[in-house]
Amino acid sequence: MILEVIVREGDITKERVDAIVNPANSRGTMGGGVAGAIKKTGGDEIEREAIEHAPIKIGEAIATTAGKLPARFVIHAPTMEMPAQKISIENVERATHGALECAKNLGIRSIAFPGMGTGVGGVAKEDAAKCMINTIKRFLDTEESNLSTIVLVGFDNELVREFKRSLENAGI
Repeated sequence: MILEVIVREGDITKERVDAIVNPANSRGTMGGGVAGAIKKTGGDEIEREAIEHAPIKIGEAIATTAGKLPARFVIHAPTMEMPAQKISIENVERATHGALECAKNLGIRSIAFPGMGTGVGGVAKEDAAKCMINTIKRFLDTEESNLSTIVLVGFDNELVREFKRSLENAGI
Protein backbone atom coordinates (compact mmCIF):
# COMPACT_ATOMS: atom_id res chain seq x y z
CA MET A 1 0.00 0.00 0.00
CA ILE A 2 1.31 3.44 -0.92
CA LEU A 3 1.29 5.88 1.97
CA GLU A 4 0.82 9.56 1.34
CA VAL A 5 1.84 12.09 3.98
CA ILE A 6 0.35 15.53 3.39
CA VAL A 7 1.27 18.69 5.28
CA ARG A 8 -1.00 21.70 5.16
CA GLU A 9 -1.89 24.80 7.10
CA GLY A 10 -5.47 25.02 8.20
CA ASP A 11 -8.27 23.95 10.47
CA ILE A 12 -8.26 20.27 11.41
CA THR A 13 -12.04 20.32 11.92
CA LYS A 14 -12.49 20.76 8.15
CA GLU A 15 -10.39 17.73 7.17
CA ARG A 16 -12.23 15.12 5.11
CA VAL A 17 -10.52 12.04 6.54
CA ASP A 18 -11.70 8.95 8.38
CA ALA A 19 -10.45 10.31 11.72
CA ILE A 20 -8.99 13.45 13.21
CA VAL A 21 -6.84 13.33 16.32
CA ASN A 22 -7.65 15.32 19.43
CA PRO A 23 -4.60 15.80 21.69
CA ALA A 24 -6.84 15.31 24.70
CA ASN A 25 -6.54 15.22 28.45
CA SER A 26 -7.17 12.02 30.39
CA ARG A 27 -10.54 13.29 31.65
CA GLY A 28 -11.97 13.61 28.13
CA THR A 29 -13.05 17.21 28.67
CA MET A 30 -12.73 19.47 25.64
CA GLY A 31 -12.22 23.08 26.71
CA GLY A 32 -9.64 24.93 24.64
CA GLY A 33 -7.17 24.59 21.79
CA VAL A 34 -7.78 21.83 19.24
CA ALA A 35 -10.20 20.06 21.58
CA GLY A 36 -12.30 23.20 21.99
CA ALA A 37 -12.41 23.74 18.22
CA ILE A 38 -13.48 20.11 17.67
CA LYS A 39 -16.25 20.43 20.26
CA LYS A 40 -17.43 23.81 18.93
CA THR A 41 -17.62 22.59 15.32
CA GLY A 42 -18.59 18.96 15.87
CA GLY A 43 -20.93 19.28 18.83
CA ASP A 44 -21.11 18.54 22.55
CA GLU A 45 -21.83 14.84 21.97
CA ILE A 46 -18.15 14.29 21.09
CA GLU A 47 -17.10 15.46 24.55
CA ARG A 48 -19.87 13.47 26.26
CA GLU A 49 -18.68 10.27 24.54
CA ALA A 50 -15.04 10.96 25.43
CA ILE A 51 -15.88 11.55 29.10
CA GLU A 52 -17.70 8.19 29.20
CA HIS A 53 -14.34 6.52 28.40
CA ALA A 54 -12.37 8.50 31.01
CA PRO A 55 -9.89 8.18 32.47
CA ILE A 56 -7.88 7.65 29.27
CA LYS A 57 -4.23 6.92 30.01
CA ILE A 58 -1.47 8.79 28.19
CA GLY A 59 -0.30 6.37 25.50
CA GLU A 60 -3.77 5.00 24.94
CA ALA A 61 -6.46 6.44 22.68
CA ILE A 62 -10.18 6.02 22.21
CA ALA A 63 -12.44 6.81 19.28
CA THR A 64 -15.75 8.63 19.39
CA THR A 65 -18.18 9.64 16.70
CA ALA A 66 -17.39 12.94 15.00
CA GLY A 67 -20.73 14.71 15.33
CA LYS A 68 -21.10 17.36 12.63
CA LEU A 69 -17.47 17.12 11.47
CA PRO A 70 -16.69 15.76 7.99
CA ALA A 71 -14.53 13.02 9.59
CA ARG A 72 -16.10 9.74 10.71
CA PHE A 73 -14.26 9.53 14.04
CA VAL A 74 -12.40 11.64 16.55
CA ILE A 75 -9.47 9.80 18.09
CA HIS A 76 -8.81 11.17 21.57
CA ALA A 77 -5.13 10.66 22.41
CA PRO A 78 -4.24 12.31 25.71
CA THR A 79 -1.03 14.29 25.88
CA MET A 80 -1.80 15.41 29.46
CA GLU A 81 -3.67 14.08 32.47
CA MET A 82 -5.29 17.35 33.54
CA PRO A 83 -6.56 20.16 31.31
CA ALA A 84 -4.01 22.90 30.42
CA GLN A 85 -1.01 21.03 31.82
CA LYS A 86 2.53 21.57 30.51
CA ILE A 87 3.84 18.30 29.12
CA SER A 88 7.04 16.50 28.15
CA ILE A 89 8.06 15.37 24.67
CA GLU A 90 7.57 11.76 25.83
CA ASN A 91 3.84 12.47 26.09
CA VAL A 92 3.81 13.61 22.46
CA GLU A 93 5.43 10.34 21.41
CA ARG A 94 3.07 8.21 23.51
CA ALA A 95 -0.05 10.07 22.35
CA THR A 96 0.96 9.93 18.68
CA HIS A 97 1.62 6.20 18.93
CA GLY A 98 -1.66 5.65 20.77
CA ALA A 99 -3.59 7.48 18.04
CA LEU A 100 -1.94 5.36 15.33
CA GLU A 101 -2.73 2.14 17.23
CA CYS A 102 -6.36 3.23 17.58
CA ALA A 103 -6.51 4.01 13.84
CA LYS A 104 -5.05 0.59 13.06
CA ASN A 105 -7.64 -1.11 15.29
CA LEU A 106 -10.45 0.83 13.59
CA GLY A 107 -9.14 -0.24 10.18
CA ILE A 108 -9.27 3.31 8.84
CA ARG A 109 -7.41 4.56 5.77
CA SER A 110 -6.91 8.27 6.52
CA ILE A 111 -6.08 10.27 9.64
CA ALA A 112 -5.29 13.92 10.38
CA PHE A 113 -3.02 15.06 13.22
CA PRO A 114 -2.59 18.54 14.66
CA GLY A 115 0.70 19.59 16.27
CA MET A 116 0.49 17.35 19.34
CA GLY A 117 1.37 19.26 22.51
CA THR A 118 2.19 22.52 20.72
CA GLY A 119 -0.65 24.52 22.23
CA VAL A 120 -1.33 24.59 25.95
CA GLY A 121 1.06 21.64 26.39
CA GLY A 122 3.93 24.04 25.72
CA VAL A 123 6.10 21.77 23.55
CA ALA A 124 8.23 23.61 20.98
CA LYS A 125 6.88 23.15 17.45
CA GLU A 126 10.23 21.87 16.15
CA ASP A 127 10.46 19.25 18.90
CA ALA A 128 6.84 18.13 18.54
CA ALA A 129 7.11 17.85 14.74
CA LYS A 130 10.33 15.82 14.93
CA CYS A 131 8.90 13.53 17.60
CA MET A 132 5.61 13.00 15.76
CA ILE A 133 7.33 12.23 12.43
CA ASN A 134 9.79 9.81 14.06
CA THR A 135 6.92 8.07 15.86
CA ILE A 136 4.89 7.82 12.64
CA LYS A 137 7.92 6.45 10.75
CA ARG A 138 8.61 3.82 13.45
CA PHE A 139 4.95 2.80 13.45
CA LEU A 140 4.81 2.48 9.66
CA ASP A 141 8.06 0.49 9.62
CA THR A 142 6.87 -2.02 12.23
CA GLU A 143 3.07 -2.24 12.07
CA GLU A 144 0.61 -3.45 9.45
CA SER A 145 -2.37 -1.15 9.00
CA ASN A 146 -4.85 0.09 6.41
CA LEU A 147 -3.56 3.67 6.65
CA SER A 148 -2.91 5.16 3.23
CA THR A 149 -3.06 8.89 4.04
CA ILE A 150 -1.73 10.84 7.00
CA VAL A 151 -2.44 14.57 7.04
CA LEU A 152 -0.39 16.82 9.33
CA VAL A 153 -2.34 20.03 9.88
CA GLY A 154 -0.44 23.05 11.12
CA PHE A 155 -2.32 25.98 12.59
CA ASP A 156 0.41 28.37 11.41
CA ASN A 157 3.32 28.67 8.95
CA GLU A 158 5.94 27.79 11.56
CA LEU A 159 4.36 24.44 12.42
CA VAL A 160 3.86 23.61 8.73
CA ARG A 161 7.54 24.41 8.08
CA GLU A 162 8.63 22.18 10.99
CA PHE A 163 6.43 19.30 9.79
CA LYS A 164 7.96 19.56 6.29
CA ARG A 165 11.52 19.79 7.63
CA SER A 166 11.02 16.77 9.89
CA LEU A 167 9.49 14.72 7.06
CA GLU A 168 12.43 15.54 4.82
CA ASN A 169 14.95 14.66 7.55
CA ALA A 170 13.18 11.35 8.22
CA GLY A 171 13.16 10.46 4.53
CA ILE A 172 9.38 10.17 4.30
